[in-house]
Formats: sequence, structure tokens, C-alpha cells
Amino acid sequence: MTEQQPHSSGTHQDWQRRAAALPLPAAHLIDGRGEPGGGDTFAVVSPRDGRPLTTVASAGEAEVDAAVAAARRAFDHGPWPRLAPADRGRALRALAGLVERHRAELALLISLEMGKPVTEAYDIEMRAVATTFRWYGELADKLADEAPHTPGDALALVTREPVGVVAAVVPWNFPLTMAAWKVAPALAAGCTVVLKPAEQSPLSALRLGALAVEAGLPPGVLNVVAGAGPVAGRALGLHPDVDALAFTGSTEVGRHFLRYAADSNLKRVWLELGGKSPNIVLPDAPDLDKAAATAAWGIFFNQGEMCTAPSRLLVHRSIADRVVDAVAERARTLRIGDPLDPATEMGPLVTAAHRERVLGHIAAAHEDGARLRAGGGTALPETGGHYLRPTVFDRVDPGARLAREEVFGPVLAVLEFDTVEEAVALANDSDYGLAAGLWTSDLSAAHRISRALRAGTVWVNCYEEGDLTVPFGGVKQSGHGRDKSAHALDKYTDLKTTWIQL
Repeated sequence: MTEQQPHSSGTHQDWQRRAAALPLPAAHLIDGRGEPGGGDTFAVVSPRDGRPLTTVASAGEAEVDAAVAAARRAFDHGPWPRLAPADRGRALRALAGLVERHRAELALLISLEMGKPVTEAYDIEMRAVATTFRWYGELADKLADEAPHTPGDALALVTREPVGVVAAVVPWNFPLTMAAWKVAPALAAGCTVVLKPAEQSPLSALRLGALAVEAGLPPGVLNVVAGAGPVAGRALGLHPDVDALAFTGSTEVGRHFLRYAADSNLKRVWLELGGKSPNIVLPDAPDLDKAAATAAWGIFFNQGEMCTAPSRLLVHRSIADRVVDAVAERARTLRIGDPLDPATEMGPLVTAAHRERVLGHIAAAHEDGARLRAGGGTALPETGGHYLRPTVFDRVDPGARLAREEVFGPVLAVLEFDTVEEAVALANDSDYGLAAGLWTSDLSAAHRISRALRAGTVWVNCYEEGDLTVPFGGVKQSGHGRDKSAHALDKYTDLKTTWIQL
């Protein structure tokens, strides 16, 4: 498919017609070829209507072994780690170009498999994916080794070398963005990769793998295996020929990967995990209407299925009614619908089981005494899809489950405070530390509070802003290591010291 297809301004009928005719990948990509595997398959169910889209090969240990072996051969004996960095960069930029050419196809696959509105998949996610591969392609030959000052009778060299075979295990909420954030810097560094997408969203990743072959990546440099986390993910975590593993997902699964590393070859494991991000609104916020609108956008964007979602709105008591009224009104007017409809503002949750988990959090909020201001139940039952109304609770106790547990859905917990010190204490009173927001006109306060917040990213008078020049990651149980920026290469490289006595 090419850019002559419908784009974000296409009609509902355009996208439905393309969906009906879209070829769906079904095989793993191993050593540059499609591999059907040993016969085990699983169904990919679309959350828009609850119907199966297709069946995909399901990787077991044999398929994971084959993918890792291909990556090991490509690293130990193939050309990729030995290419001039500029040549690796050209291949990554070629892949970025193919992502742009196939932008509508990839966006449609994402929308079908995980429920993201197709306009957001096209306009936001696909732009991010192409930009990531291009950015690291441009960075590949800009990295420098070091020659520290030494005594006159010696020469020291510090060289940055690829770590080897990298396993990248990525989630379903941003299936290609998270893949690109890991695959692109690993490939730029000269590593080879085995990518395992979430079982809910394998189609877009399998298609990306095929495009990588078309872009000229040698066989075995990027392999893609689909399958269940407890089987394929576990096999990658335990595999002795995987040198590093990068994972984005739940804190619970992150703990498993650390155990797998301990039980196997002590591979380094990089984790970007859950969040319960606070969004603090002070009375001197430069624009309260913008702060409220951004708070609503942040929790309802991507159906609230974001680890950085500002799921705790901490608002000063003097302005709480105005801000919360505006957020609740937005929740009531948000257009829920078919993700293939360009008019849709919020699609379905990824699976029926996930929707039930989110409904469980809503029930717990009622039990804990919070006040429901908007939403609180399912939507569009006639479609068969996994739709949920955007939900707002205020009067949430700081010790309540809704204030402490990650929901990963469109459910907002509002907590009020009286002083800045109380706001910071509430914000930091969490097992997580991925992101935070702050709204104030006081420059000094912005600096002081940002430094006091235990979070990997703090957005001031905005939310979810940034580009590839800045790192992304968390502290505490939100994980460690950084995606994006040149710092991401730290995860996929080793520093070697060579001391030469003259």
C-alpha cells in the first residue's frame, strides 16, 4: 500500500473498505524469511467489534531459539556490526522512508488490532515511528570514541561497541512507537535484534519486520516472533544467547524478566514499566482552561492506555471546582466510537478482559468512597466492542486504590491539596515515578517543584511534549534505563578500554 491511500482525513467508509481488503501477516520473520512456525497459532481479536481478525503463528521455544540463533549468526559473522556506521544509518533511513510510504497500512493495522483511532495512529504514532528510525539513522555515524589524557608513555582508547543480541519485548498500547524506540538505537549501535510484540498487537510489528528486509537489513539483523508472554517472552528472558533485553510493560512482568536474567546468563535488563503520574495544578497556573483541557486530553488519549497518563489530578482546593467541572464536562462530550471513523475521539479498550479489569477499578473507587463525576460504565454494547465511558472521580482518598494502583484506562482520580508542600508529598507518595505535570506561572516554583518530584520526566505548563533529543524513562518501580535521545545507546553498547604502553 502507498500514500495514494486514505490518510487521516479519509472517510469512515474509506478506512472500512481498506480494512476489508487489507492483507494480514501471519508468519514470524526469522533470518530474513517468513516462518510459519511449528503449527501453533493464536487469534488476533479486534477490540472494535470483538471479532477475530486473523490467526498468527505462535512462537514456542523452538521458534525463539531459531530467531536468537539467526540474530547470533548475524552478529558474530554477518556484515551488520562491521558496516561503516554511515551505512547502517542509510539502512535505517531507508526503513523510515518505507514506514512513511506504508503509513496508512501500518496505521490501519494498529487501529484494527488494539483500537487506537486510526487518525491518531496515522497522525501521531506513524509520524513518531518514521521519525525515530530516521533520527537514529542520522545519529549512527555521529558518535565518537574517547582518548583520555594519559601519561606520555601510554595511549588509552575508550571505544563504544555493540552489546550483541538484543531482545525487545514491547507492549500493545503503542505497538510500533515502543518497538522503534528500542529497535532503532539497537540497530544503530550495530546490535542484532529479536522483537517480540504483545500477543494483542502482532500484526503491525510483523509488517514492520518485512519492511526492514525490504529496506536492505541483512538476514537475521531484525527478527520478529509473535507469541504469548509466558512462553515466547519467557524463552527470550532465559535465553543464554540474548545479551540484553529491553522491555516496556507492566511492573509485574518486569519483575519476571529480572528473575529470568538471574536464572540464566545475567543479561542486562532495561525496564520501562508502569506509572501513576501526578498532574499538579496550582492557583497561579497561566491558563486554567488549558490546564483542565490538557488534563482531560492526557487521561483520555489512547483510551487512557498509557503508562505516562496523568491519572492523578492534584488540584489546589481553591480552584478545584472550576478545573474538575471542566474535565468532567469534557468526559461527557468526548465522542466514543469505531476507531476507523475519523470523527472518533476515543476507541475501545484493547481486550474484553482488560475492560473488566478497568471496571474493577471503578467499582473499587465507589467502595472506597470517591465521588463519580462522569462516566463509570461501558459504552456501545451493540457493537460487540470493548468500549468504556471516560470516567472522572473526585474526593479520592490518597490511600484509596484508585490513587495508588495503575488502572491503564480512561479513569481519572482527583485529589485536592492546600499547600505546595502537600502537593509534592502527594505526588511522590507512589510506588511509581515515570512522569509528572506541573502548572504554575512562578518560574522559581517551577524549578523547585520539578526538582522535588521523583519522576523521570516533568512537564511544566504542558503534558506529553518533547522530541527525540530528550531521554524518556522512570525511577522507582517505573523502571530504569532510558529510551529516546543519544542516551538510549547506553543500553545497547559496552565501553571497552584499550591501554597501549608506548
